[in-house]
Amino acid sequence: MAKYFTSESVSAGHPDKIADQIADAILDAVLEQDPYARSAVEVTTSTGDVSIFGELSTSAYVNVRQIATDTIREIGYNKADLGFTADSVNVSNRIVEQSGDISQAVDNADDDPEQLGAGDQGMVFGYATNETDSYLPLTLALSHRLMRKIRDVRESGVVSYLRPDAKAEVSVELDDNDQVTRIAAVVLSTQHDEDVTLEQLREDVRRFVIDAVLPQNLVDADTIYYINPSGRFVLGGPQADSGLTGRKIIVDTYGGAAHHGGGAFSGKDATKVDRSAAYFARYVAKNLVAAGVADKLELQVAYAIGVAQPVSLNIDTFGTAKIDEDKIRHITSQLFDFRPLAIINHLNLRRPIYKQTAAFGHFGRTDIDLPWEELDKVAEIKSLL
Repeated sequence: MAKYFTSESVSAGHPDKIADQIADAILDAVLEQDPYARSAVEVTTSTGDVSIFGELSTSAYVNVRQIATDTIREIGYNKADLGFTADSVNVSNRIVEQSGDISQAVDNADDDPEQLGAGDQGMVFGYATNETDSYLPLTLALSHRLMRKIRDVRESGVVSYLRPDAKAEVSVELDDNDQVTRIAAVVLSTQHDEDVTLEQLREDVRRFVIDAVLPQNLVDADTIYYINPSGRFVLGGPQADSGLTGRKIIVDTYGGAAHHGGGAFSGKDATKVDRSAAYFARYVAKNLVAAGVADKLELQVAYAIGVAQPVSLNIDTFGTAKIDEDKIRHITSQLFDFRPLAIINHLNLRRPIYKQTAAFGHFGRTDIDLPWEELDKVAEIKSLL
């Protein structure tokens, strides 16, 4: 019996992704003035409304409401008939200062006074596979590419009647060795102007988006295409559905191919291991796979609040290891320091680099330069094999 696997992505105009981008835009603006700020900003979006809340401790001053409206405008919500627009949205700011108890725990790591303690307890996962050049599952890589492409054809005017909200799903068929043999199905739903016909939309999306993205050697006569399968999709974005930071964590990470610790990224500064340690775990996994120790690898790291050293570290190669797994663990422990301050310094995470990650995934990006995607440890890993 054939096996299948599916991943999805969503556009920058999806309600949840609007929330993520506003949260990270606020974080970036704060970090520009205060690299040591502590942030855990949350955002909700709904009909005509953006609510911003959470914790922020900083010496910086930023205009939160202006950042929110500028972000909404940049995404493309700038016409009155969209219902949710930068010029008409109500923005409420309910941010408070970080708890003193949390701050003290982070600043005074009980196992290393020169280190930061983890900002909370929790576990994170990093993953990489040599299935693609981006070291992401093909299903997720293609889903992200479809969403970037539909943004491009909308913004360039090639398909001018598209609106900002969209979602994509790619399903592949796998052989007995879990290798992709073909693309089985593509689902793409996109918001559009009222006067376009469904027939025209399906023709344009297939021609200018799907066919331009999919590798043709994996498409066959049996590949199924669902383009706006529900039909009409005029009302979209926060006008049609609420949005919340951190509600697309599988889109943000590995498309369901790996475990997830449950912590979201957007709005959080690098003392939050939900973000920084997840980035570092991806960096480690990617370098290990690129060095040839396994075809795919998942790394789990767990932390206790206020403690610098991880509570545990586990590696799973899903039976694809090329060397003994104990040796992989030894190399990992020898080359990589998982303490929060070491991670922050190694990846230079006190910079305003986060808004660009808040749509189209935090990993495997070829369109932006991210430190956790560097392959600068491959040679060193190979020297220890």
